[in-house]
Amino acid sequence: MSTVGVKELKNRLTQYLRRTKQGEEIVVTERGRPVAVIQPIQSARTILSLDAKLARLAAQGRVSLPTRAPLKRVRLVRVRGPRIARTVVEDRR
Repeated sequence: MSTVGVKELKNRLTQYLRRTKQGEEIVVTERGRPVAVIQPIQSARTILSLDAKLARLAAQGRVSLPTRAPLKRVRLVRVRGPRIARTVVEDRR
């Protein structure tokens, strides 16, 4: 499953059609919002990929897709002192 903007699709339409012929679904976005799904004619009645299903739900207004890319790496925070579990148990006494 690929996501492509309208401008990119316009510039490389042949490439994306070739990928569609091989069975891949492509979600077309306009300003980051999904507007269409290009899929092989054989599977035109069913959407196979999760991204395409989410794009359909977003187009219907049932879900909102994230506007930012997911975090690549989360840094762990080290805390000094007694463990939090111990503090919670002491507070309960």
